[in-house]
Amino acid sequence: MTSFDVLVRGAGIVGQSLALALARLGLQVALRPDEARADAGPDVRAYALNATSVALLQRLKVWDALPEAARTAVHDMHIEGDAGTGVLEFSAWEQRVGELAWIVDAAVLERELAAAVRFAPHITLTRDEVNAPLVALCEGKASAAREALGVSFERHPYGHRAIAARLIASQPHRHVARQWFRSPDVLALLPFDTPRPQASYALVWSMPDARADALLAMDERAFEQSLHEATGTAAGELTLASPRAAWPLMQARARSVCGPGWVLLGDAAHVVHPLAGQGLNLGLGDVVVLARVIAEREPWRALGDEKLLRRYMRERTAPTWAMGQVTDGLLRLFAHSAPGVRELRNRGLTLVNHLSPLKRWLTARALDS
Repeated sequence: MTSFDVLVRGAGIVGQSLALALARLGLQVALRPDEARADAGPDVRAYALNATSVALLQRLKVWDALPEAARTAVHDMHIEGDAGTGVLEFSAWEQRVGELAWIVDAAVLERELAAAVRFAPHITLTRDEVNAPLVALCEGKASAAREALGVSFERHPYGHRAIAARLIASQPHRHVARQWFRSPDVLALLPFDTPRPQASYALVWSMPDARADALLAMDERAFEQSLHEATGTAAGELTLASPRAAWPLMQARARSVCGPGWVLLGDAAHVVHPLAGQGLNLGLGDVVVLARVIAEREPWRALGDEKLLRRYMRERTAPTWAMGQVTDGLLRLFAHSAPGVRELRNRGLTLVNHLSPLKRWLTARALDS
């Protein structure tokens, strides 16, 4: 009978990445996938990955396995406020980095992680309950194991939903990510190379539930017209190239992320609004820190030692809390419809655009969360 050092519950991107990172330390890892979910159709999600996340995937030998069309560099970012009256722009050249982020196909990334897991000598896929000194919960915001532990998960629903889809544009994206902050919606066009190289986008459009219902009920032509009204001519004519998907948005945080023999990572520990594109980066940041804490532990210290796991907790509490506050604050600021507030926030965008040191600081925080 195999003896395991760690049980990882949840085989999404965070769970598979953790299993691979711990296996590289020579630990015997049991990876237990979530219960099978009903087929929800094609996966149209795309993630913006920062430098820390990309470096992790490179160490895990997954990044270079991704097809070129499944990862697109972001060289510039253009952000607009209401009616284009406030503008904030970021440039990789200005910030002296190769790229601001990489837009990655979620389904392809999961597929390549799964392939790496299958060939990893120290990882065993199982649906059985197994015993291990440490259980890492990576099951997402609806984690049943977290609930069974009695860990409080404080949810603050926004009453908003995000709509995702793949789009084809009539003009090249030129590696520019575009985002509109308005009352009460936030719309992002992320440059992508699938299905049409150099002329595709991944759409993430968040808005109140009632507006989301109306957009989802539209036929393709009407939805595309709504996109045109929201984006103007900035990205050219946009046409749908996939079904539309939607999910409810919230801010959430576990009251505790570790205890004797257990630890929480990713959405099981914290959920933030997608407007900054940092949710998965926070989860992969959790993986980086936990793997390092385990690698640096004293030889005599057990993997499930709560004092060891608290080192992970102390290092991750500040960045995950801060990102939650930033995304929540931005959403509430841009959701406010009062004319005075609208003018102030648009002036604020333009002011930040002229403060190079502040822009460099903001970029550094986004590249390394």
